[in-house]
Amino acid sequence: MNLRIPTVAVALSLLAACSGENAGGPRAGEGEARVLNVYNYSDYIAADTLPGFEKATGIRVTYDVFDSDEMLEAKLLAGGSGYDVVVPTLNFFGRQIQAGVFQPLDKGRIPNLGNLDPDMMARIAGQDPDNRYGVPYMIGTTGIGYNVAKLKERFGGSDAIARSWDLVFKPENIARMKDCGVTLLDTPADMIPIALHYLGEDPHSAEPAALRRAADLLLAIRPYVQNFHSSQYVGSLASGGTCLVVGWSGDIIQARDRAAEARNGVQVAYSIPEEGAPQWFDMLAIPKDAAHPDNAHAFINYLLEPQVAAGNTNLTHYANPVRPATPLVDAAIRDDATIYPPEAVAAKMFTYAINPPDVDRQYTRLWGEIKRGR
Repeated sequence: MNLRIPTVAVALSLLAACSGENAGGPRAGEGEARVLNVYNYSDYIAADTLPGFEKATGIRVTYDVFDSDEMLEAKLLAGGSGYDVVVPTLNFFGRQIQAGVFQPLDKGRIPNLGNLDPDMMARIAGQDPDNRYGVPYMIGTTGIGYNVAKLKERFGGSDAIARSWDLVFKPENIARMKDCGVTLLDTPADMIPIALHYLGEDPHSAEPAALRRAADLLLAIRPYVQNFHSSQYVGSLASGGTCLVVGWSGDIIQARDRAAEARNGVQVAYSIPEEGAPQWFDMLAIPKDAAHPDNAHAFINYLLEPQVAAGNTNLTHYANPVRPATPLVDAAIRDDATIYPPEAVAAKMFTYAINPPDVDRQYTRLWGEIKRGR
């Protein structure tokens, strides 16, 4: 995501630093090669995190990035991915556990597990019983990003409409934004549950009739959507080339900050719609066939260091689950209700379901219809 921005896969090989004592956790196994292969979304980690880990452990990190959970899942299910740590989103992670692609964590090698929010861990345990296979890395929401000036121009000088999904799902509203650029995430796993929720349906529904209604809702607004993408909207929103997106919270907040730094006159805002929105968890997990599981445990433990977790949040603008890290997060981020939502907002949020293969096939078929315009 610069944040959860998924982009075209690029490998970033970082030079190994001198070996030393591992800050905050056990050293990796002496029997393993001093290397670690990580697969994550791009720009989803602070600039000093990997060098810091390398310096603390002497382990050389290769960091590759993917552009969707679907891409990661394909590699995991095929086997032999070559990665030691991967970062799936919780609903994908839950069904990947069922497929047997991960190895259980050796919790004794992750002493920093005690830093994690127990309420959050209890929620995650609904898809990962006993938190056996994964550790949460970042938490975000999916909502509305918009160009404040362009929205106000089209809605009588107010941006209040952005507090509701009506802006996106009522054709007469989204039509007003067509001329300045509208982008939706290119992932049915996000967009179909949001449409279901807006219609008053269970966002976890697998009923064909309900999914058809969600698809029809998205088809009704299809003529006003410029493109479907899960990363390009960040730069386009920041530069003024796009004025309305349904996207991930940290990405949109990053676009806001890029525009402010560029002093280009573009003001970007992010809204969690009042009807409720998805909240998701990105997980850290170790594939069953990982070649360096000891190094993987050391890396996961390092990411749970409060200072490290705070640094990652300060870069990504996503909340992290490490409780002692919160006071170390920049105040402007810590106090931002779109990053750390207040209880009343959080109460209306929903998580994504674990879809079985037959529902996935329905999603894929309907998404093809939506993108083609039927």
